[in-house]
Amino acid sequence: MRWPLIRYIPRSTHYQFVRWAPVAAVFSAILIVGAIASLFFHGLNLGIDFKGGVSLEIAMSRPIPEAQLRAAVDKIGVHDAQVQGFASQPNTAMVKFLPAEGEAASVASKHVETELVKQFPDLKVTSRSEVGAKVSGELLMGGFKALGIALALTLGYIWFRFGLSYGSGAVVAVIHDIVLVLGVLSIAGIEFSMTEIAALLTVIGYSMNEKVITFDRLKENLRKYKTTPLRDIIDLSENERLSRTIITGTTALLALGGTMLFGGPVLFPLVFTMVMGIIIGTYSSIYIALPLILVWGVKRNDDDAAPISFGQASRP
Repeated sequence: MRWPLIRYIPRSTHYQFVRWAPVAAVFSAILIVGAIASLFFHGLNLGIDFKGGVSLEIAMSRPIPEAQLRAAVDKIGVHDAQVQGFASQPNTAMVKFLPAEGEAASVASKHVETELVKQFPDLKVTSRSEVGAKVSGELLMGGFKALGIALALTLGYIWFRFGLSYGSGAVVAVIHDIVLVLGVLSIAGIEFSMTEIAALLTVIGYSMNEKVITFDRLKENLRKYKTTPLRDIIDLSENERLSRTIITGTTALLALGGTMLFGGPVLFPLVFTMVMGIIIGTYSSIYIALPLILVWGVKRNDDDAAPISFGQASRP
């Protein structure tokens, strides 16, 4: 059975995407400046993975009273205390905190555990983990190195597959995506942990997949219509793949949206990062990667092809 809403997606469109590229460039520049300013002045809300600290997984014989537990942890005197419940397991929760200045993580862990058991006799600590500042710093650098390696491999693949101009446009677009996603996380104050590194790597993969499909269609049309102006071929290529982009993006957002709303606080940062990445990555495929190719130009295939005019087709 077909999804009934698909019939509302137009099969043939003639939008002039290139026409709005200068406006999109100014819009993207403003967003980039805002994101960098937020990262510089406000920074990321680094989680315990990157700041060091203590994480306790607790269990109770009843649903966790998160508000009471959070208030109890705050009174103990630790820093950046967080209590995260699990929607699928209401009797368990994760307590994260930073030890007081000058206090060892192991001592702080024992102290918090003792105080919590006093206030909640049925509370049991099922697991504990301690992350030192040195290890957390290495994790942060390792995470960003992973992002850099992913971008470098991306450039190599696109360069080999399509050419340097395509690869450069793709990398600039993906860097645009990563900076904006980081800026959104900074402004929203969402905790940045190792799971967000994994989400950013997923964002790179999704965004690059969009660029590859876009470039594939563009290169195919360049072979077919070698005398047609490049801006018209870009509009044609993007219009031809627009319905596929809408269906793929909407399906992904529907799946992630349900997880973001009902997955609980533990999954929210991960899913939120991926949702922002899909939205921004789809936008950058149209208004960052393709306009850059228009600016830099591409080498056309020398095979014979029939020239056509898109003067009528490019009208909205």
